[in-house]
Amino acid sequence: MAFKRRQFLTLAAFSGFGIGAIGFGLRSLAVERDRNRTNLNLVTTLKDSLGPLQLRLIATADSGSGDKNQFAVGRAMADYHTRSPFQLAILAGDNIYNSGEISKIKEAFEQPYGELLKRGVKFRACLGNHDIRTENGVPQVKYADFNMDDRYYTFTQGPAQFFVLETNTTVDWKTQMTWLTQQLEQSKAAWKIVYGHHPIYSSGSYGTNAEMVKRFSAVFKQYRVNLYVNGHEHHYERSRKIEGTTYLVTGHGGASLRPVQMSESSEFSVSRFGFSTIELYQNSMVIQGIGTDGKVFDRGIVPQWV
Repeated sequence: MAFKRRQFLTLAAFSGFGIGAIGFGLRSLAVERDRNRTNLNLVTTLKDSLGPLQLRLIATADSGSGDKNQFAVGRAMADYHTRSPFQLAILAGDNIYNSGEISKIKEAFEQPYGELLKRGVKFRACLGNHDIRTENGVPQVKYADFNMDDRYYTFTQGPAQFFVLETNTTVDWKTQMTWLTQQLEQSKAAWKIVYGHHPIYSSGSYGTNAEMVKRFSAVFKQYRVNLYVNGHEHHYERSRKIEGTTYLVTGHGGASLRPVQMSESSEFSVSRFGFSTIELYQNSMVIQGIGTDGKVFDRGIVPQWV
């Protein structure tokens, strides 16, 4: 189905301040629940008009606890895969708690996601701050099922090119940013998705990182990056479009949760275990938050750059 101008203008309006925009700032939990329930219904209706799906993937971070919460998230992922198949899963760091010990790989990765691995889902990881506590993360880089080509790397799947970063303080930022700029400049992909462990915009415990904003915002704007995905903050948060880029915090994959508020940059945020899904269509991206009960608790449609 062709993507009509009226539909695009409607979605563009939704992406800035949210469907039925109420303005930013702190809201009562009851008001927020009512607003999001209305949003889910409206976005579900609009989703039917987006045309053929080009790529579906999931994302999680701060997941490697090996406890009941991670296993619950893993089961919800497998159930979602049964209903809505996907072949790619992003791991945005802190893949093994507490210190990145590869000796814990079974309980922190292979067992919780065993069903997805059996079905051929490919995980693509990056390094978090906990991951580099053991041998600077080298064993994880070498671990085959994390599919890390290096400490930072790029790959293409479907219409999207992914740029995977190491955002730890020990990284050679000058060299990595030169590499990222060159890769973005050369990219011909319709969708550009960057992910790393640490947040750029966030309303959680660490908050928006001014240094990361300074480092990335101009580059993202110049090369039209559609989405940045991260963990480190232990909650779920989808931002409004900020100079064309959406920021997704998905650090609710199994480690202990932390509180989160709404801020000027927020479109929706919540502290609950689960994972994120990303669907790419010709002109729009659909982002969802799904809980361990398998229910969608957030859904937003983000128009492509124009």
